[in-house]
Amino acid sequence: MNMTSILPRRWRAKQEATRHNEAIAEVLSTPPIVPKADGVVLFSMIGTAVLLPYLVAVKSLWHELRRGRVAILDDGTLTAQDRAVLAHHCGDPEIISIAQVQTGQFPKGGCWERFLTILDHRNAEYWIQLDSDTVTLGPVPEVEGAIATNRSFTLLGGIDSGEPLPLKPFAEKHWPDGPQDGHIQAQVESRMGQSAKDQWRYVRGCAGFAGFAAGGPGRTLAAAFLEQMAELVGPEQMATWGTEQIASNFHIANEPSPVMLPYARYMNYWNEAWQPDTAFVHFVGTHRHANGAYIDASRAAIARLKG
Repeated sequence: MNMTSILPRRWRAKQEATRHNEAIAEVLSTPPIVPKADGVVLFSMIGTAVLLPYLVAVKSLWHELRRGRVAILDDGTLTAQDRAVLAHHCGDPEIISIAQVQTGQFPKGGCWERFLTILDHRNAEYWIQLDSDTVTLGPVPEVEGAIATNRSFTLLGGIDSGEPLPLKPFAEKHWPDGPQDGHIQAQVESRMGQSAKDQWRYVRGCAGFAGFAAGGPGRTLAAAFLEQMAELVGPEQMATWGTEQIASNFHIANEPSPVMLPYARYMNYWNEAWQPDTAFVHFVGTHRHANGAYIDASRAAIARLKG
């Protein structure tokens, strides 16, 4: 019997993360990113616990794009040694402290500081939000095309996510039984049809990988959406973990001609095998370390980095 399986989840997660870090330590011997001032920013919120997975994530994406500079939101745990590692491997990236982000009327925590930083800085550059638990496995022409045409993009939440829809048709399609309780995403999405904003659209995306076109709207649209949704589910609920992703989905859906990355090639890992031409995998928390797939994908990416 595998005794690890009976440990509390938080203990298993710590052990799995340690094992993962040991397995991917070779990323420290891969060539550093050579940043370019070309109007593209690869942006992530990270801390000391995810330093090595982050290096795999950002280096594997940069390896395919071959463009952009790196910016990081420090969650408050990066050490001086971490910053030295990042300076070497990421071309002396811009590092923003989470304490610097003024949330104002928006919630604190739950990745809202990350989202607000993007909205505050995207005026003259194309900002790409990249989670540290992602791996780019091959060419990403759809992302390259979105950048080239200055169109925002998002990783989809699942194969059935579809294209952006007006709020009422979206709720009718995905929540035919009407308003639901439970997870905050279900609460908000199932009530979107009650909004009077007929011109607004929504898509069930994933904030783990999203591109925000240069010159797009800042906080005003997000503030209006937050206010509207708070009226439907209650202001206290809009401070729940998960609302930042809903806001990101909303923002992308309401931008000009957004790109929905094809799910067969850009996917979330749910303990299922991916196709040979899959280019990008987001190893979401539920099954992140299942079957060693995350380690295998990371090692494959490291091998590509070494050429």
